[in-house]
Amino acid sequence: MTAETLIEVGDLRREYRLGEVTVPALQGVSLSIRRGEFVAVMGPSGSGKSTFMNLLGCLDRPSGGRYLLAGEDVGRCDADRLAAVRNRSIGFVFQSFNLLPRVTALENVELPLIYARVPAAERHRRARERLARVGLAERAGHLPRQLSGGQQQRVAIARALINDPPLILADEPTGALDSHTSLELMALFQELNAAGITIVLVTHEHDVAAFARRVIHFRDGRIVEDHPVQRPARAAEMLAGSSAPAPPSLIT
Repeated sequence: MTAETLIEVGDLRREYRLGEVTVPALQGVSLSIRRGEFVAVMGPSGSGKSTFMNLLGCLDRPSGGRYLLAGEDVGRCDADRLAAVRNRSIGFVFQSFNLLPRVTALENVELPLIYARVPAAERHRRARERLARVGLAERAGHLPRQLSGGQQQRVAIARALINDPPLILADEPTGALDSHTSLELMALFQELNAAGITIVLVTHEHDVAAFARRVIHFRDGRIVEDHPVQRPARAAEMLAGSSAPAPPSLIT
């Protein structure tokens, strides 16, 4: 594992027991992801991509194989250590935003710091900085129901950034958004990636995957294709009305 490698998995497997039947969800996956990559993970329902993301996020344990995150064999960590790794090293962004409905945007962003017992003044400062980073400084006091879907997803991204993780895992982050808002979100992801954050994004939409710099396809629990994107689409240019080619379903 080189200093530039953030994720390395070898012969990664995950099986589930359904009564007397063993269902192989992931079958011997091996790959590495370098720091600063922007990777899209694709595949049909049941292909193993969600299982793979759960393992990368330390939300599940492999049945076999090895998973190194920043050189640490997290597949062998106990529950407390896995929780610490998730809090320190991984930011999560989900399709459904996963915001607490009765607290403000600022308080939602602060949540990981509350779990880490960071003092209130420091929590407030860092949460306001992250909201400003995603363009929502003036929305800090708003409840989720007072925000648009795109703004709620930006709050979720601010929360994912609160501990300055080297890795963001995004599971269908544009799935609940309209095409223009999806473009805005992909522009933000590309900006974060340009700043050095590694992004692994699950999507079933080829036009969303076109913004990544590498695409990995899963089928039947295995990787069937893994290739670089030669000329990733540039969301910021598309928003600005550039003549750069745009994925058809994202043209508004």
